[in-house]
Amino acid sequence: MIFILLVALVLLGVPFAFAILGTLTVLMSTGDLPYHIRIVSQQFFGGMESFPLLAIPLFILAGELMNEAGITHRIINLATAIVGRLKAGLAHVNIWASVIFAGLSGSAIADTSALGRVFIPSMEKEGYPRDFAAALTAASSVIGPIIPPSIPVIIYALTVSGVSVPGLFLAGIVPGFLLALGLSIYVYFFAGDLGATQSRQQSRRHALLHGLLPALMPVVVVGAILAGIVTPTEAAAFAVVYALILGVVLYRNIKLVNLPGIFARAMRDSAVIMVIMGSVAAANWVLTFNRIPNMLTEWALMSIDTQWTFLIAVILLLLVVGLFLEGIAAILVLVPILHPIAMALGIDPLHFGIVVIFNLMMGLITPPMGLCLFVADSVSGVGMGPIIRRILPMLGVQFLILLLITFVPALVTFLPRLFGY
Repeated sequence: MIFILLVALVLLGVPFAFAILGTLTVLMSTGDLPYHIRIVSQQFFGGMESFPLLAIPLFILAGELMNEAGITHRIINLATAIVGRLKAGLAHVNIWASVIFAGLSGSAIADTSALGRVFIPSMEKEGYPRDFAAALTAASSVIGPIIPPSIPVIIYALTVSGVSVPGLFLAGIVPGFLLALGLSIYVYFFAGDLGATQSRQQSRRHALLHGLLPALMPVVVVGAILAGIVTPTEAAAFAVVYALILGVVLYRNIKLVNLPGIFARAMRDSAVIMVIMGSVAAANWVLTFNRIPNMLTEWALMSIDTQWTFLIAVILLLLVVGLFLEGIAAILVLVPILHPIAMALGIDPLHFGIVVIFNLMMGLITPPMGLCLFVADSVSGVGMGPIIRRILPMLGVQFLILLLITFVPALVTFLPRLFGY
């Protein structure tokens, strides 16, 4: 009943954080209400009072600075130099530009917005249908939260104890590249006749040189974390400084007068996530106080006897949840319940984490609540219907990759094990 009430409030348009608080009010009304309100208030603010959590607004700010610095065009030129000569070249460039951009923002929505404004009109000029360009941009943006650095990965690691952020970063690399490869294969065989066979080539040397510095940022950030030189929060601060140097000093696309607006946008986007995290922290306390996770774990262990049965059930559950809840919100609500069950069944925590994140990020491009679909529609103006029809085969590709990484855990755990995680 609690979950049904929460979903009903969300479907009515209530902001997710307030929907959680409203649900908590109903749950607490049967006991000592003043005492419960006081405890929940403490848990709400305590859920936001975390040094590791500071990495989230810093990575968001770094992404905003990179966008303002004109990095998008340099990334597109770099991707063009690498894959632009293939059949359906510009479509491949769209996909692999998302791979590079993933290391800068860690956000699928930022990817769809930034790359969509360039790719959708460019692909239309090359003969691709506008709705196909919008759908491909949205589908490839899912790569953003999977390849490190990733905001959902940081939130997942903060939600459950004992899961390493560097380990999850490494675990997401192979699935992210598999997703890009799967979309490229689909484009090559099934969409190659939609537009120009190759993208227009610029000087490869020029593109590589000008795209090198932006592409190095994720390498340096993730490498420093893995080497134990910095924490994820310190790495996020470094990413902000790196982006400032590129935008203000080297490329000079960011003026000092623009900085207040950039910081304000980053604060606004960060505040949305932080309020949700505070609300979910309070909800998790209430659920734990009422022993709901324990009861669900006991029930699951009695009803489910194998890892594969549990993983299939999780996939189906998260695909349904992703239709209605945004990925980060779903992580905060469901992971504290599902993670203990997975550990009790002996599932590798890094493998389970990436399966959950990959699964929920697919919700960003599934109707009716897929946020990347709304962004792609706002950029392209073609309407939700045509975009959804075009994106369904790409969603099928993503589902096949999800099954692959679910039932072949070594694809996820190979790199973390190589580095000792």
